[in-house]
Amino acid sequence: MPRKPIEITEKIEYLSILDENANVDAKLEPKLDNATLKKMYRFMLLGRRTDERMLKMQRTGRLGTFPQASGHEAVSIGSVSAIEKTDWHIPAYRELAGMLYRGWSLEKIILYWNGYEEGAVPPEGVNDLPYCVPVASQLLHAAGVGMAMNIKGDKKVALTYFGDGSSSEGDFHEALNFASVFKAPVVFVCQNNQYAISVPLSKQMNCKTLAQRAVAYGMPGIKVDGNDVLAMYVATKEAVDRAKAGGGPTLVEGLTYRFTPHTTADDPKRYRSEDESKEWFGKEPLTRFAKYLQNKGVVTAKELEEMEAEVDAEIRAGIERSETLSKSEELMNPLAMFDYLYGEETEHLKAQKEELKQYLEHKKKGKKQQNHTAHAAGSAK
Repeated sequence: MPRKPIEITEKIEYLSILDENANVDAKLEPKLDNATLKKMYRFMLLGRRTDERMLKMQRTGRLGTFPQASGHEAVSIGSVSAIEKTDWHIPAYRELAGMLYRGWSLEKIILYWNGYEEGAVPPEGVNDLPYCVPVASQLLHAAGVGMAMNIKGDKKVALTYFGDGSSSEGDFHEALNFASVFKAPVVFVCQNNQYAISVPLSKQMNCKTLAQRAVAYGMPGIKVDGNDVLAMYVATKEAVDRAKAGGGPTLVEGLTYRFTPHTTADDPKRYRSEDESKEWFGKEPLTRFAKYLQNKGVVTAKELEEMEAEVDAEIRAGIERSETLSKSEELMNPLAMFDYLYGEETEHLKAQKEELKQYLEHKKKGKKQQNHTAHAAGSAK
């Protein structure tokens, strides 16, 4: 009897708890108290409204090019709310809502996207790394942090993020391989918005799911409705608990959609249809979660309106603080670029820093002299 041909099999669970109509699977619904649920929604809302305001700032020349995060709030908040402050949070560049949840101030985030390195300094009290723009490089950082925690005996976890496009990078495969071999306590969360800039997922890989790739690296993988904040919480919490118990890494694929361009320099209408975008807008994460909270009696319509007003005021204040800070001499100090390159400053960097310092002082003296001469000339007239 001829041998049965080798088959490609897919054994990946798909998790959905709260659907687009706010119907909830009571058997899978996590037991979260009302205060936690309200906090999760508030930071999802803060992330969305901040993202929208930042776009207006960019279009009017008050902010540099940045990657928008509207549509990714459930992946970000659902996962980040499953870890503790002492755990490591290692973002890519669409984790705006999650970073705000972890304590990053609005002014710091705005300063970062305006090119100020001071915007990359994590807040006190949390183990966070700053935004990581080079795709997939943060995954290697996470694998390294996880391996280091094993060596030190720290019972913590590293939670890191990447987009579907990053899964085509070598860094992705190297990070998952190292994390698996060394049983590093890392949870890899994919923000699968189905496009690597303009390249659809179907042209990036031939797998039915990105989570399948976990099988090749000997770790659990799960595909989750990335617009369902409850499902993202449950999947991540399970992976976090497993990692802290010594079970090694997990790959969580959050299937979502970006409602915006890849960055503010992109035009998605060139590669995405209006029908496709319209369909995904119907699966919007904030709307379904707000409806769920109302149905559950956690918030009222009036409280949601009040929350909108509070968030708006918070964003306005954050923008004002960032624009005040950006004019301060402290943030306009080019010498700061030497401070964080190495743990200990090397001799050649000391020489370069001193050379730049002397140049800046000479330039400042020249400017003062120029202003003095101009003032004297004006007085003579």
